[in-house]
Amino acid sequence: MSEEIVIDTQELGEKIVKVLKTIYDPEIPVDIYELGLIYDVFVNEDNDVKILMTLTSPNCPVAETLPVEVEEKVKSLDVLNDVEVEITFDPPWTQDLMSEEAKLELGLL
Repeated sequence: MSEEIVIDTQELGEKIVKVLKTIYDPEIPVDIYELGLIYDVFVNEDNDVKILMTLTSPNCPVAETLPVEVEEKVKSLDVLNDVEVEITFDPPWTQDLMSEEAKLELGLL
């Protein structure tokens, strides 16, 4: 009989955020989470994850690779079932979405 490990979705969300904080926009020395590129992280009871994110611009040089990197790194968490990354430009990214930490890092405060 296999023992199922139950992890609550909030704890799982925090683990996902930790992973997201290891991914950087190549043009900006701040991780994508602090940059405000992650709009939402949904986790359901089956441990399927959907990440809604944006890019700094539609013609961002990493438009092809960044979502794949996000998906692969988040999938590396063993407890997850499926990971889907959706890109949106609504609303478009602006510097206002950056955390205080990111703004400090980039000298915008």
